[in-house]
Amino acid sequence: MGIVVTKAKAKTTRDRIRIAVDIGGTFTDGLAVIAPGNRIWVGKTLTTPDDPGEAVTTVMADLLRHILKQIAAARGRGARAVDDVVHGTTLVTNTLIERKGARTGLVVTQGTRDVLTIAREIRYDLYDLNLEIPEPLVPADKRLEAGERLDVSGAIVKPLDGEDLQRLLDQLGALGVEAVAVCLLHAYVNDVHEKQIAAAVKKRFPGLAISLSSGIAREIREYERMSTTVANAYVQPLMTEYLNRLDQRVHELAPGAPLKIMVSSGGFTSGRAAAETPILLLESGPAGGVLSALNTARNNGIAEILAFDMGGTTAKACVAVGGEPLISHSFECARVSRFKRGSGLPILIPSIDLIEIGAGGGSIAHVNELGLLNVGPQSSGAVPGPACYGLGGAGATVTDADLMLGYLNPDNFLGGAMKLDTGLARNALQKLATELKLTATEVAWGICNIVNENMAAAARIHIAEKGHDPRSFAMVATGGAGPVHVVEVARKLQIPRVLATIAAGAGSCLGLLAAPARVDRSWSNPTLVAEIDWRKVAHVYAELRADAEEELKSAGARDAAIKWWIGAEMRYAGQGHNVSVALPWRKVNAAMAPALMREFERCYRQFYGHLVPGAAPQVITWRLTGRSVVKSHRFAWGDTRVSAKAVMRGKRSIYLPVKRKFQPVPVYDRYSLKPGTRIKGPLILEERESTLVVPVAADVKILADYTVAVTIREFT
Repeated sequence: MGIVVTKAKAKTTRDRIRIAVDIGGTFTDGLAVIAPGNRIWVGKTLTTPDDPGEAVTTVMADLLRHILKQIAAARGRGARAVDDVVHGTTLVTNTLIERKGARTGLVVTQGTRDVLTIAREIRYDLYDLNLEIPEPLVPADKRLEAGERLDVSGAIVKPLDGEDLQRLLDQLGALGVEAVAVCLLHAYVNDVHEKQIAAAVKKRFPGLAISLSSGIAREIREYERMSTTVANAYVQPLMTEYLNRLDQRVHELAPGAPLKIMVSSGGFTSGRAAAETPILLLESGPAGGVLSALNTARNNGIAEILAFDMGGTTAKACVAVGGEPLISHSFECARVSRFKRGSGLPILIPSIDLIEIGAGGGSIAHVNELGLLNVGPQSSGAVPGPACYGLGGAGATVTDADLMLGYLNPDNFLGGAMKLDTGLARNALQKLATELKLTATEVAWGICNIVNENMAAAARIHIAEKGHDPRSFAMVATGGAGPVHVVEVARKLQIPRVLATIAAGAGSCLGLLAAPARVDRSWSNPTLVAEIDWRKVAHVYAELRADAEEELKSAGARDAAIKWWIGAEMRYAGQGHNVSVALPWRKVNAAMAPALMREFERCYRQFYGHLVPGAAPQVITWRLTGRSVVKSHRFAWGDTRVSAKAVMRGKRSIYLPVKRKFQPVPVYDRYSLKPGTRIKGPLILEERESTLVVPVAADVKILADYTVAVTIREFT
C-alpha cells in the first residue's frame, strides 16, 4: 500500500504495488499505489463491526482485481507481488469506548490498589450534580497487591520474596482473567520486581497476556501510568487475535507482503510490535489523515495548516507548523462526556496532537431536554447507518441533512455502487421538524450549521491554545465528509484557503502511504539539571536505542535512513507542568547540557513569555525518537480519468448559506479536472469517495498534485 516517492527510478522492471487500508467507524477505506508513476486506485466499503478484517480483505481484493486488470491491459503482464500492506484501525478505540475488552487483572504494590478508583479526584464539571465518572477497566475485586516496595530512586526497600510471589500466582489463577497488567510503584526507574512477576506468570500461565508498566509507559504519574498499562492489557488479547487473523488474510491475497501497522505518533511499526503494545494504535486512523494533509502541504509549499478529518463517526483537527505536527505524550480516551476534558481514561503514549472537534456524517440529531436541536454524540455507525442508507436507520443524521440540502448526489454515492434514499432522509428529518415546529429543510440546515459551528468553535480554541491565528493557516480536508463541510468551517474560522487532497475520501490511507517508520521510547528520572548523572543517562539511552533499532528493523526500516532525536520533559523545580524539548541525536554526556538548556529556555519563553529568575531547571522524563526520513509523495489517478477539458455533469440545486436559499450550481466530475484548471464557485466537485461542496463565491484551482485549492471570497 503505499507511497512511491516522486517518480521512482527503479532498476527493477516489475511494477511495485503497495496497499493501505484504514478501518473507520462507518467505512473501511483502501488505497493502492503502483510505481513507477505513483498511480492510485481507491476502494471503499461499509465497515463490518462483527469482523473488521472482513471489510479489510474485501477492499484489498477489490483493489487488486482492478490493478492487475489495468496492468495486464497496459503491458500484457501482471505485477509479481505486493510490496507491503499498511493498516490503520479504530479497533482499539472502539474496544475501550464500548468496554468489550478482555477480563483483566491488575497487580500493584501493597497499598496502591485503589489508585484506579481514586484517580485524580477532580470533578471535570463543577456544576453537574449528576456527574458520571469513568469506571476503571479493572474492578476492585480483580486487583492484587504485591508485598514489595521500591523508593523513588529505584532502590529496593522491601524485596519481592518467593512466598509472596506464589500467593500472588494462586490469587491470579482464581480470578479467571484473560490478561494481567503489572504496575508497581516506581517501576519506571527500576523494573526488577515487575520482571520477576512477569517471569513467574508466564511460567505458571503461559497463555495469559501480560502488560508491564515499565514496558508500556516508563514514566512518572502513578494513576496515568497504571491507566495506560491496564488499557493495554485490556485490548491486547483481542488485538493479538485480530492482527494474527488479519496477517493470514493479507498473505492469502498478497503472499509475502509484510503487514505494517500505523501508530498514533504518525509512523508505522511491525505487526508483532503492535500486538505487544496495541495501546499505541489508539489514534492510528486519525494520525493517517494528518499525515495526508501534511504531505499535501509539503507538495504545495505550505508551512502552516489546520488538518481537518471528518468521517462517518467523528471530526478531528490538528495544528501543524513548519511541516511537522505537534506531538502529545498524554491524552484521554473513552470519555464519559465526549468533549469534556477530564472525563476519560488518561493514556501516556506519544500521539499526534489531535483534538476531536465534532460529529461525523453518521452522528444522530435529536431534540434535547430544553427543546433545542442537538447533534451527536450518538452515531448510527456502519450498521444501521444514516436513514438514507436504507439499512434500518431511523434517526436523522448529518449525512441525511447533507443529502436534503443537495450537497450529496443520491445516485453517485460510492460512485453509484450505493444509492441514497432521499425519501427516507426527508422522513427522518420531518420527525424532528414536527417536534420543533419547523420545516424539514430548516431542520436539515440547522443540523449542518450546528455541526459546522461546533467544529469551528473547537478548532478556534485549539489553534489559540497553540498560540496561532487561524487566518494565517490553510485548512486541508480529508475523510469522506471532510470536503462536504470544510469550506463552511473555514469560512467561520476566517481561514481564506482550503485544500482537498487527491482521493480525500480515503485521505487516511494516503497518509498511511506517506508514513515513516517510527519508534518512541521514554524513561522518567526526575533530576535537577545540575545533578544529572550523565553516565547513567548515557547508559539508559544506549539501551533504549538498541531496543528501538530492533523494532525498526522488524518494521523493515533501514538503519541508514533513520534520524534520531533526544527529547526531554523539563520544568523548573516545584512546577506542575512540563515543557517538551528535543535535540538532534548527539553523544549523551555533560557537554550536551548547554544545548539542552538553550532549547528549554527557548520553548519556555515561547509558552510563558519569560523565564523564572533563580529557579532550578529539572528534567522529568527523557525521550528517544527514531524516524525514517519523511519525503513528499505525489500521486496520480490510476485509470484514465482526466479528460481534455473539465466535465460538467449538469447543475444541482443546493442550499447557499449566505443567500439562505436553494440555487442551481454547476456539478463537475473531479476526476476530469486536470492540473491548472480554474473554475468559480459556488459549485460541487463529485468523486467516488467524497464530494467537495463550495457553497459560496470562491476561486477554485486544480494544483499540480491534483489537490483542489479553494480561495474563499465570501465570508459574510
